[in-house]
Amino acid sequence: MTTAIKFKKSLTTQSPLGVLLISEGGALGENAKALDKKLKGFIKSAIKDSEKFTGKHGQTLLLPVPGKSDFKRILCLGIGKTTDLDQAKAEALGGKLYAAVKGAGAQEAALMMDALKTDKKQNPDALYASMAMGFKLRSYRFDKYKTKKGDDDKTIKSLSLIGSHYSAVSGLFRPMSFVAEGVFVARDLVNEPPNTINPPAYAKYIKKELSGTGVRVEVLDEKKLKALKMGGILAVGQGSAQKPCIVIMHWNGSAKSKTSAPIALVGKGVTFDTGGISIKPSAGMDEMKMDMGGSAAVVGTMKALAARKSKAHVIGIVGLAENMPSSNAYRPGDIIKSYSGKTIEIMNTDAEGRLVLADCLTYVQKKYKPGTVIDLATLTGAMMVALGHEYCGTFVNDDALWQGLETAAGQTTEKLWRMPLDEVWKKDMESLTADLQNLARTNGRWGGACTAAGFLEHFIEDGVKWAHMDIAGTAYIKADKPTVPKFGTGFGVRVLDRLIANEYE
Repeated sequence: MTTAIKFKKSLTTQSPLGVLLISEGGALGENAKALDKKLKGFIKSAIKDSEKFTGKHGQTLLLPVPGKSDFKRILCLGIGKTTDLDQAKAEALGGKLYAAVKGAGAQEAALMMDALKTDKKQNPDALYASMAMGFKLRSYRFDKYKTKKGDDDKTIKSLSLIGSHYSAVSGLFRPMSFVAEGVFVARDLVNEPPNTINPPAYAKYIKKELSGTGVRVEVLDEKKLKALKMGGILAVGQGSAQKPCIVIMHWNGSAKSKTSAPIALVGKGVTFDTGGISIKPSAGMDEMKMDMGGSAAVVGTMKALAARKSKAHVIGIVGLAENMPSSNAYRPGDIIKSYSGKTIEIMNTDAEGRLVLADCLTYVQKKYKPGTVIDLATLTGAMMVALGHEYCGTFVNDDALWQGLETAAGQTTEKLWRMPLDEVWKKDMESLTADLQNLARTNGRWGGACTAAGFLEHFIEDGVKWAHMDIAGTAYIKADKPTVPKFGTGFGVRVLDRLIANEYE
């Protein structure tokens, strides 16, 4: 369950909690001034008496209401300097508001929309829509497996945004809400335990989730993968009783899209990664259910595109496998043949995601001839070391594509950082006994995210615009952020949706 976002011109019944905007320095907004006058200066006096609340961005002050009012209680929300407000700060404000309303124990709240005096570059209605988006994103919970739920597990039922310009704000929020639903799908997938989201179950989930949306779904099961000689994904999945598969999602919103060739989104979907024969340490292995975060982002994006009736032509493809050790598992020293025909020497079975991606990348380019390919993968621990949980390292072979991604990132608060591609790293993935190897030959552990990208670059056809997003650090977090509860983040859905809206519709 997530929170319903409503838009109204005025209150028709008393609200359990009224949210009033206060600027830095304790300056009351127009709605706060009107209520303060009615309450004979109570709000201004309470703010003055407060030792900590000054109206800085994200600060809150919960107050009782002495006398008759449209609200049972008041929550003063600090918005900082109105001229400093932008989309990112407005979203964060919405997320912090959710936490404050939840902390107040309220199930419903009404945000009174003032006429914000913002920077000329900012649209006040868009800022309110962004606040609503932040509130919505923070409302996500994954508690379906809890048999008993306490007060902390309750989700706020609704937030109403009240003001004369409610219709304009509602119109701006509507497409955002569709994207939020896509984010929630991606979060759900990452948060699901690996015993419920194994490759066959995952494929069924995708078909069910996208049923009736207009997205056409095709599944390549193990038999078809063998017929196609997809040696990469088959090797990764051969140690598991849960057989690998590839799921292809087709969305063509309009023949009038900006490009005739589709854009392809490719996701790594290793539903659980033990490391295989090159087994990982047991500490923290439970988190390896998130190793399908790239595929989750692709599924969530396809959901969002269909929901908002995108006019783009998009192919989503996800390679699903479980990397397990067994007598049937692939081994260090093996040489396998990928779908591209290139042979790959296996140096470490825990460098498996690139093998799955290699087959998916080759297949989507060969069959659908996309002009642009973007892959997402929780690919390397090296990326987490480099950029932590804040930025997604992004390797791009085309400056215009990077500019589009950078713009989309700025519009969605999903942060990207451009990483270098270099022939040195590409060449370092060449094997002495096969065409390629799945770990760098001379660099060893150094520059691991860069050499992994160099490996993938071998599977990109000439003339294809390509971006590789290593979301190892951004797909899963252990502490709440203003708009992102801990665990699965759904990272990638928003930036991809915005890129497609900007450049391909």
